[in-house]
Amino acid sequence: MVQNVASVMAELEAEDFHLLSGVEQGMRFSEFVDRGKLTDFSGLTEENVDYRLDRCEDRGLVERKTIQYEGFKLTFEGYDALALHTFVERDTIEGMGAPLGVGKESDVYEVTSYKPLALKFHREGYTNFREVMRERDYTSDRDHVSWQYTARKAAEREYEALETLYPDVSVPQPIDANRHAIVMEKVDGVELSRTGLTDGQVVPILELVLEEMQSAYREGFVHADMSEYNVFVTNQGVVVFDWPQAVPTDHENARELLTRDVDNIVSYFERKYPAVVGDVDVEGVAEAVAAAAFDSLSPYLD
Repeated sequence: MVQNVASVMAELEAEDFHLLSGVEQGMRFSEFVDRGKLTDFSGLTEENVDYRLDRCEDRGLVERKTIQYEGFKLTFEGYDALALHTFVERDTIEGMGAPLGVGKESDVYEVTSYKPLALKFHREGYTNFREVMRERDYTSDRDHVSWQYTARKAAEREYEALETLYPDVSVPQPIDANRHAIVMEKVDGVELSRTGLTDGQVVPILELVLEEMQSAYREGFVHADMSEYNVFVTNQGVVVFDWPQAVPTDHENARELLTRDVDNIVSYFERKYPAVVGDVDVEGVAEAVAAAAFDSLSPYLD
């Protein structure tokens, strides 16, 4: 998806981006933007709008519908193109690299800049819109919510968390954000779920993860989606990533979500390393983390 967009970026002209921005503006009010309104939204003449629509549709950046009225909406490729264009204009990135991870809620790519960085495109709402609408509190006060809005709010939430937490918490350094995309530090590590730890590493790594959760709580955030898939093990320790569901510690469900996070990560270690990790007092750990009184896991092991 993103790689296809990157390949056509050089073909796009300034007026194409004016057209795409106009469609984006119109989609604040409806899923498909009436063709007649695009001259106002884009600032282009009617003839230029027609020409640009054809160019963008041929490249898969907009989708047309002709039932009831002729309307257009951005595809995710079109939204990607707008974000990429902004990052290039800001000199944040210079080129696209290989995929680092592709999932149902985000696509992550290596990008070239002054050093290798990671570019994350949020996809929340694109594949399972109803589920995201139920789970994400930043959509609850909107009558018309598009997948662009949902993905953009997820990116904003994650970037806010990263800016607040870095460098006091071991998270990727945030570099830039635009729309549904974030540019951040590229972490050299292995996902915890794919890491084989020795017996002597198990408890220290678990303690490191819990310590980062404690530091995050001290800085004002609960991850709210902790698992073995959101932790990198590196030569320096651990890095916690994927923060779009983060909630502030004054959120009404913050303590409940913290306990769930602790339970998720502890349960993983109990399942994978049962001979090393005994039964853990999850609620005790969660209370200690929230109270900033966590010194060692040992008091909570049977």
